[in-house]
Amino acid sequence: MCGRYSLFTDRNEWMDRFHLINGEELEWMKRYNIAPSQQVLAVVKSDAGNKAGFLKWGLVPCWANDPKIGYKMINARSETADQKPSFKKLLKRRRCLIPADGFYEWKRKERNSKQPYRFQLKTKEPFAFAGLWDRWEHGDEIIQSCTILTTGANSLVKDVHDRMPVILTPEAEQVWLDRSVEDSSVLKDLLKPYETEKMEAFPVSPLVNSPKNDTIEILNSK
Repeated sequence: MCGRYSLFTDRNEWMDRFHLINGEELEWMKRYNIAPSQQVLAVVKSDAGNKAGFLKWGLVPCWANDPKIGYKMINARSETADQKPSFKKLLKRRRCLIPADGFYEWKRKERNSKQPYRFQLKTKEPFAFAGLWDRWEHGDEIIQSCTILTTGANSLVKDVHDRMPVILTPEAEQVWLDRSVEDSSVLKDLLKPYETEKMEAFPVSPLVNSPKNDTIEILNSK
């Protein structure tokens, strides 16, 4: 599962990292605690190059009767993404990257309390989750939304949670964004647990428990 993440890396760094042609046009502030239902940065490939924009986190399929379904669809299991009606067509036609520089999971402690942990690359560099997006319209209302694909946890994350978001390698990102690729087996082969050796984790402040808290103090262990 992935229910919170961050992107506070310098704008120029993630603009270069994802080869964006429109990064300067975006209104963006550093985010330490991105939560479901919020607008999140996403990258798609256009004819002119990689473009970034904002999508609501929590997928609302184009056929949905009630947009509130998005609250239940912040994640999609990569193992069945090519089978579920909500994701099957999107896997072939509407894939995106969701830039991040870390994500959070909660480890259960004694007396039902939980300790939040942050997971990030050892290099501290930004990376991309594999995402799917869709466009929902009802009258004058339009919602463009996304979900983050998950996979089984690697050995680092497994100590805290049995699932983790799919982090794509830079090479996999190119295939994921390539709209000419529609073979489900090729796409699903990209959706693997990220290499444990390239990641690190540490406890963070319980401030992260509330999406109202979106400050650097979250990164403190107390």
